[in-house]
Amino acid sequence: FAADYYHHPIGAVINHALPPALRAGRAPPATHETAWRLTALGSEEARRPSARRGARQTAVLKNLAEARLLGSRELAARGVAPAYLKRLATRGWIEPCELPTAAAAPPERRAPTLTLTADQAAALQAIEAEAQGFAAFLLHGITGSGKTEIFLRLIATVLDRDRQTLLLVPEIGLTPQLVGRLRERFGDALVVLHSALTQRERLAAWRKAQTGEAMLVVGTRSAVFAPLPRAGLVIVDEEHDASYKQQEGFRYSARDLAVARARGLGVRVVLASATPSLESLHNAASGRYKLLRLPRRIGAAGPPAFRVIDLKKHATRQGLSTPLLASIDAHLGRGNQVILFLNRRGFAPALFCPQCLTAEECDRCDARLTVHARTGTLLCHHCGRERPLRWACERCGTERIGVGAGTERVTDVLRSLYPDRQIARLDRDVVSRRGALDAVLEDVARGATQILVGTQMLTKGHDFPRVTLVGVLNADQGLFGTDFRSNERLAQTIVQVAGRAGRRDQPGEVVIQTSFPEHPLLQSLLDADYTAFAALALEERRHASWPPFSHLAVWRAEAPARARVFEFLTKLREHAAHHADAVQILGPAPAPLERSRGRYRAQLLFQSRARNALQTHIAATLAAVRGWREARRVRWSIDIDPVEI
Repeated sequence: FAADYYHHPIGAVINHALPPALRAGRAPPATHETAWRLTALGSEEARRPSARRGARQTAVLKNLAEARLLGSRELAARGVAPAYLKRLATRGWIEPCELPTAAAAPPERRAPTLTLTADQAAALQAIEAEAQGFAAFLLHGITGSGKTEIFLRLIATVLDRDRQTLLLVPEIGLTPQLVGRLRERFGDALVVLHSALTQRERLAAWRKAQTGEAMLVVGTRSAVFAPLPRAGLVIVDEEHDASYKQQEGFRYSARDLAVARARGLGVRVVLASATPSLESLHNAASGRYKLLRLPRRIGAAGPPAFRVIDLKKHATRQGLSTPLLASIDAHLGRGNQVILFLNRRGFAPALFCPQCLTAEECDRCDARLTVHARTGTLLCHHCGRERPLRWACERCGTERIGVGAGTERVTDVLRSLYPDRQIARLDRDVVSRRGALDAVLEDVARGATQILVGTQMLTKGHDFPRVTLVGVLNADQGLFGTDFRSNERLAQTIVQVAGRAGRRDQPGEVVIQTSFPEHPLLQSLLDADYTAFAALALEERRHASWPPFSHLAVWRAEAPARARVFEFLTKLREHAAHHADAVQILGPAPAPLERSRGRYRAQLLFQSRARNALQTHIAATLAAVRGWREARRVRWSIDIDPVEI
């Protein structure tokens, strides 16, 4: 299904579905003891007089004839060496097999200690009522409403029926609290599958899933292909997250394949999020999914209070306005913690010369180099190109300045303002070392860190009970994006990061800094909630015929020479236009970042209201393209249901 739907070679899809060690030919670890039994020839030989055989041969044949099956360890205890068994196998008298193992004792599980709210109980009951066969649920629960406890109860009931559960999460390294709760509740029934494991660890986890030893498989995107011989339930947590879509090579959506796989297995699938994607909300409205809501937080805190700071009216110090600093003082003074969100890592996004009026740029990408003061480097966040940081301009010698603020710079400013407070940073630069992420989160959880500055990582399902203030330092980054999903992503980000403020009995406050406080997106979030925003956004999508009211495919091409890219895509458009009755073709157009890693990139957009018409059109066009000379001069790909345009 995946190979057909995403128009990707079946061999490459199968290759992607297997752990790297297995693809390289390494044998999976044995999960059963090797045993030996007589062949038909061996049984005949055992009935013959023993005079024609040696005493050891006779003893082995007699033992196997009596026991029918003996394990290698048992035979070794009787003095039979493995090499001797292989010689008998060479004669055709015995053959190896797997020794059946006794049924494993069910894993020890801790009983739930929390009492479900009325909303949780209703959602759980609705899902359990559809225990037989395929059913799809969208669990829309605000942050702190108790979605995880529902997962735990569902998994427990599936385990009681001796069935496996697949739980997908956006990024396994960013959800240690979830994995910790699962291990605490289900112990050794759990295995984890993600790219941060060693090849040996991934292979061992895959093998446990394949044999059914692992009753709960938790993993990131590629875990959707994990073998499940006794599947009973599929859960996709944070289903809106863009990281479920593979952006290179085999460009599949793990969320969508999870639904397709659950349908094929005949089991339930639960998609959960505090900010569901507009596609999932549309599927719920049309009856494809059953919508379940958790509209209230657990505890007395209630939803956080929102406040917008107009940056046109307030001075800032490296991205920190005076009203925000006052709020930080107040919350810290009450013994609470603060989270500051800025989706921009590094010290400054540009190194600018005020004399030459130029900024340091990457020689391989259409992008400026980011200043990383701690490491003394200029780094391209697109291709990884790195240069030494020199503050003096190489053209005129003028002292250059870092323009703008990233997480590194904000952290430095905070440390100068709050020298007696513990301040930590959470971004890709900090957590590149194994174990670094867990250390940062542990310090926040136990209260050792009072201020945490971070990027998108902060939105990923963390539960910090002492955090009562969340500051969004620059909400304007997503307000005017060229992608039609920009507003949806910004709304999801704001709601998700705001959900870190105030849990249980601690009221929370969210401060949003923006130069456009009157923007309709911000107003819809402040005046109502994500549900109201989603309804407005869906209506806009309907009028513009964007997904989910149409279906998209993007043909992408790249090459060292710009002309070759447009030559290929122009020919592709001309060919495709001849049989595009129900398909609209737009482009070719340069990619948003036209030059990346030294290659020019462009794209052609195919759009149709009918999914089948689009799929048929893509398949027909693909058959012709593979024989073109122009296609061999560029690197091209097809992206079905793209999440970025």
